[in-house]
Amino acid sequence: MRPRQGEAIDMRNPYLIYAGKRLAQAVAVILLAYLFTFVVVSILPGDPVSNVLRDPQNGFSEEQIQAIIAAQGLDQPLLVQLWTSLSHFLSGDFGLSMRSSRPVTTLVAEVLPSTLALASAGLAVALVLATTIAYGTQFVPKRLGQGLLRGFPSLFLSVPNFVIGLVLIHAFGFQLGLFRVIEPESLWATAFAAFALGIPISAQIAEVLIANLDHEARQDYAAVARSRGLNPARLFARHLLKPSSLPVVTVIALTVGEVLGGSLVTEAVFGRNGIGSLVQRSAAAQDLPVLQAVVSLAAVVFVLVNLLADLVYPLLDPRLQLVGAPKRRPETDGDSSAPALRTVTG
Repeated sequence: MRPRQGEAIDMRNPYLIYAGKRLAQAVAVILLAYLFTFVVVSILPGDPVSNVLRDPQNGFSEEQIQAIIAAQGLDQPLLVQLWTSLSHFLSGDFGLSMRSSRPVTTLVAEVLPSTLALASAGLAVALVLATTIAYGTQFVPKRLGQGLLRGFPSLFLSVPNFVIGLVLIHAFGFQLGLFRVIEPESLWATAFAAFALGIPISAQIAEVLIANLDHEARQDYAAVARSRGLNPARLFARHLLKPSSLPVVTVIALTVGEVLGGSLVTEAVFGRNGIGSLVQRSAAAQDLPVLQAVVSLAAVVFVLVNLLADLVYPLLDPRLQLVGAPKRRPETDGDSSAPALRTVTG
């Protein structure tokens, strides 16, 4: 029986089917996260009108309040508000701030680069620290502190990032004068803020990487590589790191939420003007459109990073194969499930 054209294409491209399935799941999760945020905001006690507009200190007249209500669509039924809000969200329009009457997109765009720079630098610091510690646990002689290196992740994990930030500000800002506290956006200030953010995050990555390196170092292929006389750096980079990195990708994807949350705390400690300060001001003023936008964007970032991790898995480790692709059936036609990941061992 001759296979259908579409079926042959699917069989030749199982990765595209897998990627399409994961992309559809990511879109569904983002929409559900936005729906959940909208529902939570809607059922909170009070509403933006009573909490903000009718505050006597703001000085709004009743005519102005009614105009704002109509402009925000707050006089519509809840389902209509949800549809309007979701439509605006998909088009990148988060409405107007109840506090400043400025577009929420503009407010977020003004502070987002600072937070992204800090989060990216903090994650880079975490990866470098974790990789360095993991390398030392494999190749530093025990008499020179290999056991001490194995204790670093537990130490890093037990110290909050705001404590590390205060220590760095006191030691390198006030005592050594390497950066000025009144210039928190400077290069040196950003670097030390990234260390305060990245040190606790590196602990989780290092623990997983060390455990997997210990496992891979006991395999036969590692013994063969050592017998060939490879130096430690080449053995680590060419033979041990890649098969040990798959669980690390999972940990990195899961720690994105911690990176974002830690960025908000670190920004407050170092006095940076980022998403953290925007959330703080909006929470104090009960500016719900801004808070909803920030929560929705955080959900989008978290889902996209996890989607990227899912797409990297089969490319990173050749032992992972995509299974469940449509197969030719000579007698009957049937539906086939989308491919999934399976670990193949030999």
